[in-house]
Amino acid sequence: MKLIIAVVQDQDQHALSTALYETGIRATKLSTTGGFLRAGNTTFMIGIEEERVEEVLDIIKRCSQAREQFITSPISLDVNLDASAAFPVKIEVGGATIFVLPIDSFHQF
Repeated sequence: MKLIIAVVQDQDQHALSTALYETGIRATKLSTTGGFLRAGNTTFMIGIEEERVEEVLDIIKRCSQAREQFITSPISLDVNLDASAAFPVKIEVGGATIFVLPIDSFHQF
């Protein structure tokens, strides 16, 4: 038995939730916030048999797309207290961060 913890961007959570449901894979969803962009994420916790781990990883990969996004860099002050203008910076967001952990015991009541 394995525990898969998958952190995906909120934009991808519906597609992933639907795909997991359609394949009979049960998951617990948690609303989370990312540290870098401070944007909404969804964390899926999935208890699964070891032989189905690759199937779950494939579903997550298919449903969690990386995309480019522009953010505004924060205004910073230099030593002369002159403000530098904020400007948009292109970054890649999305995709998924996945942890696969061994489970000693699994109970469902």
